[in-house]
Amino acid sequence: MRKIGPYGVETLPQVLVDAPSAPAGCRAGLSERARLQWRRADGGDPAALAEDFLAAHGLPLHDLTRPAPAHGGSAACGAAVYLSATAGALLAGVTPGAPDPAPALPDLVVVVYDHGDARRTPIPAPPRGDWWLGPWAESWTPGQHAAAVDAVRAAIGRGDVYQTNLVGHAAARYTGDPLPALTRLRALPGARYGGVLTGDGWAIGCASPETLVEVTDGRLITRPIKGTRPATAAGRAELLASAKERAEHIMIVDLERNDLARVAATGSVRVDELFAVRQWCQLWQAESTVSAAVADGLGLADLLRAICPGGSVTGAPKLAALAQIDALEPVGRGASMGALGWVAPGRVDLGLTIRTAAADGEKLHTWAGGGITWDSDAHAEVAEAAAKTAPVRAALAGR
Repeated sequence: MRKIGPYGVETLPQVLVDAPSAPAGCRAGLSERARLQWRRADGGDPAALAEDFLAAHGLPLHDLTRPAPAHGGSAACGAAVYLSATAGALLAGVTPGAPDPAPALPDLVVVVYDHGDARRTPIPAPPRGDWWLGPWAESWTPGQHAAAVDAVRAAIGRGDVYQTNLVGHAAARYTGDPLPALTRLRALPGARYGGVLTGDGWAIGCASPETLVEVTDGRLITRPIKGTRPATAAGRAELLASAKERAEHIMIVDLERNDLARVAATGSVRVDELFAVRQWCQLWQAESTVSAAVADGLGLADLLRAICPGGSVTGAPKLAALAQIDALEPVGRGASMGALGWVAPGRVDLGLTIRTAAADGEKLHTWAGGGITWDSDAHAEVAEAAAKTAPVRAALAGR
């Protein structure tokens, strides 16, 4: 059921506000004003619900071109916003059919925060021996993952798609408090959107390096990531020289340009940086920056409909790729491949929830994958997904 209203101390974990991209100087002094939780069974449009809920609690984002109002004594500081992969697919007009491996997690969460005495303390380190994380059970075997890669290549050969992103899931049972484990993810090198969001019976930890969308000073920005190699000198040279990785990357940059053009001032979309190599943990990744001027009257709801789900975790064409994803992936994407970040008057900063883990009452969940093109090698794609999830799993285990 949808929940609206602040959580009481008996259900809200007593932690510092740690939503990705929340203002660092405010986190220690924020208190929760109101909360919206929504699941697709509740019906309605999650983008419209988020925009309306924010406006009702002092954060009007109906027109992102308007100057941010000065903070008054009773004004909200901002809000954490989370959309699942399912919510993103629904905004694109697609209803996913794969079962959700973590159904306790909502599909939309909006938490509005005030400045004030939050009376929260950092998560204490658990006593030694209290935290136990069991073995990971994969949602598909390496052979099944490789077969899905080959199925995408066959679809590309038929002309059904140009590229599809495939994502695998794994779950592990745990005992103890999962919040310290999830909090460790924010310290992973390159975690631009590191942080934690919690609710009653669930928690999400993020170490994402990827900007889904940022709105600052009237400009839209997205930073798609495509292309991965080990963070060695040889790996960097190989990534820069790879025609396959560059073609995969540029395909997604073009998709993101088209997504932004739907909500941008005419003729304002530009690529500010193309195929820059940056590091996340022990991996090199290729990142581009695409920006555009905000169209007059653009609100948060229309922005979310235009850019969700992110092109770098779906493929091209987006709707055809989503249909393949639903047919090939054995379980839903849950907290991964969605959006998580912070919004405030005059500011939107949402990360794409790659390198993300989630906890329900019994298990931790992780997801990882990659983009498949005609030149993809199935076994290399399986290895790449394992390399992406390894630092996340190591941090969760306390290594």
